[in-house]
Amino acid sequence: MFPRLETDRLLLREITMDDAPCIFACFSNEEVTRYYGFETMHTIDQAEKLIKFFSEKYEDKAGIRWGIERKSESGLIGTIGFNSWSIKHKGAEIGYEVHPDYWRKGYISEALRAVFAYGFEAMDLNRIGAVVFPENEASNKLLLKAGFQKEGLLREYIYQNGTPHDAYVYSLLKGSYQED
Repeated sequence: MFPRLETDRLLLREITMDDAPCIFACFSNEEVTRYYGFETMHTIDQAEKLIKFFSEKYEDKAGIRWGIERKSESGLIGTIGFNSWSIKHKGAEIGYEVHPDYWRKGYISEALRAVFAYGFEAMDLNRIGAVVFPENEASNKLLLKAGFQKEGLLREYIYQNGTPHDAYVYSLLKGSYQED
């Protein structure tokens, strides 16, 4: 059964095909995909394929992606979850996005706390990594505020729109997270 997580303002839940319009609204927005390493969507079919991809990753125990929904109104405002989950190595990479209408309201910070707790406790992760475009100032600041350490620069690590981009790599370790 897919885990549901709750925070004061948010419900983190399984993403279903009924959410395709919300997923499309997010990933068809160039402000969202600009630093995502992901091409901007042009059709609802692309959103449905992404939902199927998230579901398959969960079934294969290779990742988990929650839809972010505000408790005050139905409909997803974004997604958050773990990619590249390795049970053997007790690690995963965090990924998230939220529609620009909901930027700078603390939703991702709030969701991160619930996802970190789930990752370290239920998934037995030891390390949560993150890979971020250097130009994505908001995400870089968010990760540092959340307790991540910057480990270095991955040169020309991500291709987007046929162009290579550098990326910073970050980590949050279970031991240091518990000390906070």
